[in-house]
Amino acid sequence: MCYDADSAPPAFTPAGSTVAESADLTVASGDGTEFTAFLARPARPTGRGVLVLPDNRGLSAFYRETAVRLAEQGHPALALDYFGRTAGAAPRERGPEFGELPNLLPHLLALTPEGLDADLTAAIGRLRASGAAEVVALGFCFGGRQAFRAAAPRFGLAGAVGYYGYPDVLNGAPGPTQLAPGLTAPVLAFWGGADEHIPAATVAAFDAALTEAGCPHEFTTFPQAPHNFFEESAVEHSVAARASWQRLLGFLADPDLPRPA
Repeated sequence: MCYDADSAPPAFTPAGSTVAESADLTVASGDGTEFTAFLARPARPTGRGVLVLPDNRGLSAFYRETAVRLAEQGHPALALDYFGRTAGAAPRERGPEFGELPNLLPHLLALTPEGLDADLTAAIGRLRASGAAEVVALGFCFGGRQAFRAAAPRFGLAGAVGYYGYPDVLNGAPGPTQLAPGLTAPVLAFWGGADEHIPAATVAAFDAALTEAGCPHEFTTFPQAPHNFFEESAVEHSVAARASWQRLLGFLADPDLPRPA
């Protein structure tokens, strides 16, 4: 598990735009499944759209707030929920007990690469329909893993950013390290040097795999930071959180990111 139900993203940058609108909406996946997403649109869009991929609890207040913070910087942002197929398209009505591991585990185990791909594709389409000509994926923990996967050409993304997304084999499923030969969009990744869940050797193997595949990437490891250092209450790791946020904004503004074909 990554963020608690009452966690919030830190705020470091003054708003450059007001948020024109922000609200939950329902998105239809390619197989007809409906899932909830949260869309935040800036009054003055100045940058790429961002697909926000939550941790394994799915859509929560943390990711709604993250989408709003991005919209304040001029980036239309859409955060999605993963569990429309098994829990329905109403995350606000599930209650806090849904996020407890014994209740969440059956839904996590029911996720499939095909279903996740279909939902990501539908969410990207909805974001583009909202005026985002280019889209970058941004994920945390489980969502970071999915953001790395979304660097594959079939998603047409301009880039992928992951905070502490586990890149290796997980429950027998290949991870971004194994999928690296098929990844092409630029990857930006942030790691905690004190993260007990992702050893340095695992990060190094992912780095080597992307290098061998020719996928442009940049890794930053913050030596004393734990797994979930990007969080408002983690004041002792605010230097790492601030540095990663500034680098993220720079990545989103980079004119050299490739345009989707």
